[in-house]
Amino acid sequence: MASSTELRIDHLPSDPLLHILSFLSFRDLIHCSYVNRRLNELSKHNPLWKPLCSEHWLLTDADRQKSGVSWYCLFKQYYRDLGRYVQHYPVLKTGWEQLKGFLQQRCPRMIASLKEGATEAELNDMEAQIGCRLPDDYRCSCRIHNGQKLVIPGLMGSMSLSNHYRSEVLLDVETAAGGFQQRKGMRRCLPLTFCFHTGLSQYMALESAEGRRMFESFYPCPSQTAQDPSAINMFITGSCFSEWFMTYVNNVVTGEYPIIRDQIFRYAHDKGCVATTGDITVSVSTSFLPELSSVHPAHFFFTYRIRIEMSSDASPDAACQLDSRYWKITTSDGNVEEVQGPGVVGEFPVMTPGKVHEYSSCTTFFTPSEHMEGHYTFHRLANKEEVFNVAIPRFHMVCPPFREPAVPTQKVPAGFTSRFGGEDDGEGDDDLRGINMADLEGAWCPRHI
Repeated sequence: MASSTELRIDHLPSDPLLHILSFLSFRDLIHCSYVNRRLNELSKHNPLWKPLCSEHWLLTDADRQKSGVSWYCLFKQYYRDLGRYVQHYPVLKTGWEQLKGFLQQRCPRMIASLKEGATEAELNDMEAQIGCRLPDDYRCSCRIHNGQKLVIPGLMGSMSLSNHYRSEVLLDVETAAGGFQQRKGMRRCLPLTFCFHTGLSQYMALESAEGRRMFESFYPCPSQTAQDPSAINMFITGSCFSEWFMTYVNNVVTGEYPIIRDQIFRYAHDKGCVATTGDITVSVSTSFLPELSSVHPAHFFFTYRIRIEMSSDASPDAACQLDSRYWKITTSDGNVEEVQGPGVVGEFPVMTPGKVHEYSSCTTFFTPSEHMEGHYTFHRLANKEEVFNVAIPRFHMVCPPFREPAVPTQKVPAGFTSRFGGEDDGEGDDDLRGINMADLEGAWCPRHI
């Protein structure tokens, strides 16, 4: 009778076991270390922990050499300090590094405004002060950088019109705690940003209350027609801190938001909003201004930025001048309006090969979305009788999702007119005339411009 041989893990060679262990997560490796002495030794094998240090803490060979400890010990050190954030740290750390790398090249003075990370003790003290738990992704971001100093320009973007300016600062935890809201309509809401010029803030709800969902971010908007004066409508900007922050970072580092004079301008460009007619290309980007908008009464304010460019390969004979513009505006309820007028914001730009002309304008409407399209009319400089149209691509303006509080609101009176309303489109008005966006200004005009 053949003798049976008992297979023991102690008798297996190390290489295949290490290969198997290399597929495990750090938690599973720790669990394996408790099985027996052999697996305890193998699970601490230094090369197993190098990819885990890279994956979870973004550590490099230079970091390990500087620490003077093994990859296994280095992982433990970081986990003891940041272990509660292991789910969020690599994403937020990558976002911060990408943002800083971009700012260093394009907006270097913003780098100096960033604060060092907060400590666990400081975050715990803040929770005790406000009597509310902070979400781990927010805490994690604060551990990396505790917001910025209260300076201009703000890290979270700017917007400029001829008589309106805002720039949002990312608040540090101490300042945020000081602005924590307990008043009716805004209970348990923590400010994330602040604008000196307008008092505008984005908030994060720390509890599900008064129509809000836990941890979502929003711009508050008092309801002017509610029977309860504490009724607050909300323009929603994110479902959680990570989504809110990383969406913004991605828009910045991918060039979605233009940089003008060391400031990030929150104009969003739909890649489909480009039209080329002959040698001239027109593209459009838009931005919603919550501080000039309201849900009740319905009033939504947008600014848009238009870039007109003549190809550098165009013939010198193609030089031309803009005479007029035509707009077709369609609101979400199907209403169509047509607007015509001379020039753009009171200007009649001349286009030559390689020339770029940019300007900003604005519009208000009473439905949550609308789209605009149209054309410019030009004449050739060499032959004024040669007149032609250049297409303006259709672009959509859609306000962010908004939510209303659970309180009754009064019906908006028939014939309500916005305080920005008017019959003339205003683009040619001298007293409202805008300046080229390169000079950080735009046109504030009554309606569609």
